[in-house]
Amino acid sequence: MSTVRTQVAIVGAGPAGLLLSHLLAARGIESVVVDQRTREEIEKTIRAGILEHPTVELLDQTGASPRVKTVGNRHDGIELRFEGEGHRIDFPALTGRSVWLFPQHEVLIDLIEVRLAAGQDLRFGVTVDRVDDIETDRPRVFATNPDGSPLEIEADFIVGGDGSRSLVRAAVTGSSTGGHFREYPFAWFGILCEAPPSSEELIYSNSPHGFALISQRSATVQRMYFQCDPETDPNAMSEAEIWDTLQSCVPGTTLQEGPIFQRDVLRFRSFVSYELRRGRAALVGDAAHTVPPTGAKGMNLAVADVVLLDRALGALLNEGDERLLDRYAETALKRIWKAQHFSWWMTNMLHLTPEASEFDRRRQIGELRSVVESEAGRTYLAEAYTGWAFA
Repeated sequence: MSTVRTQVAIVGAGPAGLLLSHLLAARGIESVVVDQRTREEIEKTIRAGILEHPTVELLDQTGASPRVKTVGNRHDGIELRFEGEGHRIDFPALTGRSVWLFPQHEVLIDLIEVRLAAGQDLRFGVTVDRVDDIETDRPRVFATNPDGSPLEIEADFIVGGDGSRSLVRAAVTGSSTGGHFREYPFAWFGILCEAPPSSEELIYSNSPHGFALISQRSATVQRMYFQCDPETDPNAMSEAEIWDTLQSCVPGTTLQEGPIFQRDVLRFRSFVSYELRRGRAALVGDAAHTVPPTGAKGMNLAVADVVLLDRALGALLNEGDERLLDRYAETALKRIWKAQHFSWWMTNMLHLTPEASEFDRRRQIGELRSVVESEAGRTYLAEAYTGWAFA
């Protein structure tokens, strides 16, 4: 067995793990990052990416993502569409902030390149088997290298940024599934297609046929979703049926159609781990929580976790001060539950549930009107969507 000694062992080379390694390095704290995926798998798994204003500023100012403002597309608003009419939420007018459309995998491409150029010990294809001794000051990660040989990482602290199926979570909570959980009775049928944008900004549409989101990836690629049953087979519909369904969900907007080259079904779930930290181990990102995509909170919430944990680990490892670490979970959970509420609110305001009655439908339209016809309502949505300041 090969043994590696480091200050922070980070499991997961996603946005949370890589950004944490980047921020820690600026404090002079070394880390080892491992991930069971290959670099190619990480960089080529296409993920959505609406980045909040605080997230973009952090990525840009710390050099974590040099392209976020040059390649990313700034959006100054979104459109809420219902009853055949669009209602724009003007972010700068309401909050002085914007968001950026920059897919998550593009952020990861930047982070990996930046970390490797800085000499980061970043290991792909490493499968973590277990985490031990987190109640001591020498926690350990036991893993298997790509060639099948065993690996032990001894650290001062372990961070689980290993996604929604987190193995580190089991060490922190005592169970890989331990947490508060909600399943939703619908999913998103998503497509990528070759076509120019149907709209300059994202359209969130509530219609009698269900929810749809009209987004984009580039000047030539669109990303679109419509509400579907979670058990839907993504290959069961023809392209003509997909376009008919999408168009029916955005009445009043004519979609730009093109060849569909990717389709998938995205299930909805809300989850918050019972514990975010135990001893010398903590959780960040999807290992700690997941949210429905409606509120565009996923990666942004991970970044907020990292900002807190970076400061706490800096105090612990550079100054021997545990106070910020002791408050990590309490502080992080305040934002996590705000984000859970906003994501739940947006989801329930825009989607049709299978048991919805005519009363439910009319009440939902009343809620949408309460938002778009009120400056206070529009401001709340804009503040939450563009991102609260980091704690």
